[in-house]
Amino acid sequence: MAFETIVKKQIRKLKEPSLKCVDLVVCELTTLIRKSANKLGSYPRLREETERIVTNYVREREGKTKDQVLLLIDIELSYINTNHEDFIGFANAQQRNIVNKKRAIPNQVIRKGWLTLHISIMKGGSKEYWFVLSAESLSWYKDEEEKEKKYMLPLDNLKLRDVEKGFMSTKHIFAIFNTEQRNVYKDLRQIELACDTQEDMDSWKASFLRAGVYPEKDQAAPADTFSMDPQLERQVETIRNLVDSYIGIVNKTIRDLMPKTIMHLMINSAKDFIHSELLAYLYSSGDQNSLMEESADQAQRRDEMLRMYHAIKEALGIIGDISTSTVSTPVPPPVNDTWIPETSPTPQHRPPISAPPPSRPPAVRAPPIPSRPGQDPFSAPPQIPSRPGRIPPGIPR
Repeated sequence: MAFETIVKKQIRKLKEPSLKCVDLVVCELTTLIRKSANKLGSYPRLREETERIVTNYVREREGKTKDQVLLLIDIELSYINTNHEDFIGFANAQQRNIVNKKRAIPNQVIRKGWLTLHISIMKGGSKEYWFVLSAESLSWYKDEEEKEKKYMLPLDNLKLRDVEKGFMSTKHIFAIFNTEQRNVYKDLRQIELACDTQEDMDSWKASFLRAGVYPEKDQAAPADTFSMDPQLERQVETIRNLVDSYIGIVNKTIRDLMPKTIMHLMINSAKDFIHSELLAYLYSSGDQNSLMEESADQAQRRDEMLRMYHAIKEALGIIGDISTSTVSTPVPPPVNDTWIPETSPTPQHRPPISAPPPSRPPAVRAPPIPSRPGQDPFSAPPQIPSRPGRIPPGIPR
């Protein structure tokens, strides 16, 4: 009965984190829907209606998913399956308890810090040491590097008592002594430890309580907080091992079923709704013409694009008309003079004969100049005698 009571109490604690997981998935889906709907920004009415329909569907699936999650937890609570193959069982729990006893927890450190150790002046007086309190012993070292250990005091049969601080002392002091009247340190029945502040002393006392060292006046504290009955201790340890084993099985099962449940009831269902039913909901939501109304920015942008399109189309038409009305005359082919026969080894290239311009009248040959008797009329005309070369007059100086 104790085992089942503790197990069910631990299983009920899984409800809150499971519902929190569903809330996180809903927030992520809502953000994703909003980002996807922004792609319909050209049609604000359509975007708002699409986002509203899909978000309402996700909220509806959220309630069903949470009901299913709580149902899974209630199923775990309805029956504690102690026959599970991964459950250690009562016999194995007892065996593990014995193994844990043999393999005791190592000297777990509870607290470290500086304390002033008060002893008689003849034996060294007051001196600060680095103290290390563990679950089994109290050790002090020369410094915090913990290389030179001064002493190690076992915590068996130790208690605390308050010590009134002296007239000239500003430190807060408490003492440690042995309940069996044995020496604690050398030949001392108690040692006094001093702290600088009251807060430090209270903190150290709390650490000693965790280690099992109780105040002297609180005789009932050990009986209330720690049982000295070995049989009861074994039973408590056995139940703890059983609870740890079964809760581990439940946690593993919930971690496996939770994402599967959310994926099936929310994400995949929302995906199918968008693919198959969203369009029908949009058609039945109202006037389709109002849903397809463009925003003012989109209408202005569309008008500007149309004006730019018509301007470019008109420019292309003008450029096409200019290209089709332009006439070009092809260059005549070169003259073929291969038909001229070669009469001499060194052919003379005759200059091309160019026709006279039509505007110039034909030249009229002048009558021949009458020649003297005895002179060939076709001979060259007589040379005009030239004057003898004269030196030009110089400029008088």
